[in-house]
Order: sequence, then structure tokens, then C-alpha cells
Amino acid sequence: MDVSQQIARCYDTHARALYAHALVMTSDPADAEEVLQNVFARLIRRPEALQSARDDKAVLMKWVHDAAVDLIRSNARRRDRNEIWQANTVSPFAKTEDPDKDAYAQAVWEALNQLPEEQRSVVHLRLWEGYTFETIASTLNISINTAGSRFRYGIDKMRERLRPLYEELKDYHGCL
Repeated sequence: MDVSQQIARCYDTHARALYAHALVMTSDPADAEEVLQNVFARLIRRPEALQSARDDKAVLMKWVHDAAVDLIRSNARRRDRNEIWQANTVSPFAKTEDPDKDAYAQAVWEALNQLPEEQRSVVHLRLWEGYTFETIASTLNISINTAGSRFRYGIDKMRERLRPLYEELKDYHGCL
């Protein structure tokens, strides 16, 4: 059996249990998938790591544990950076003579800042920089589909956050 067949057999045999362990640790299906992907990428890079193992599954579970801990720590650092960034940023919108426009600009800025870093970056590049999804994908080293999804999810979250302000303005001005 060649290395690729061994890895395929290993995946077929253990992936479900490894994913379940990753999901228990991360509490997020996307994070669990990332952990599983990292584990099998590691196995592809170092297939000899299982050759001397008494229990393939035990070794892979350890790798899942290690990858999940790394991801959890990375996510925590990203959250910490994100919170610091949000607390220290000043709106790029220039002040105007109209307090309603200033309030609206501030609300948009706050809604943008509340997005996860990945979505915020895509929304900013698309709306404020006018980049195409192709350029965004290339700039951020992600697929075009990922750029589109992050944009859609980000816009949906911003829309939800800004809806009360929109309703207030609509009621106040009669229509928008």
C-alpha cells in the first residue's frame, strides 16, 4: 500500500472520531474542520510519523488536541487584537456640519468594527476601496467564493446592527 492509500485509509477509518474530538474542543464546526484539515496536512507532510505508532488513532487524537489548542489560542489572540483595535480606532469619516450624518457615519463605523476581522477586511476593501472580489481574494490570499461569502455575511450583520437606526430615521424623516 502506498503512502496516499495509507493516508486515505487513515482518513476513512478515523476522520469521524477526530472531527468529533475537534468539535468538542472548539465548539465550532468550521474550527473543527480546520483542525481536521491541519491534522491531515501534517500527516501528508510526515506520513512516517504513524509508521512506528502502536495506535494510529491515539497519535492522531493527540494531534487533534494540539491543533485545537493552537487554534483556540490563535482565536483568543485575534479576539484580543480585535478588541484592542476597536477600542483604539477613530472613525475615518470626516466630521460634517450635520449631526445626523455624523451620527449615521459613527453607527456605520461601529457596525463595521463589530464584524469579525476577516469579514471587516473584505467589507472595507469592497465598499470603501472599491476592490473587486477577484482583487480582494488575491490581496487576502483567499478564494473568490470565500471573499464573496465573507462580504455577504458581513453586510448581513451590519444591516442587522443598523436596522434600528434606519427605522428611527425613516420614522423621523417620514421616508427614506
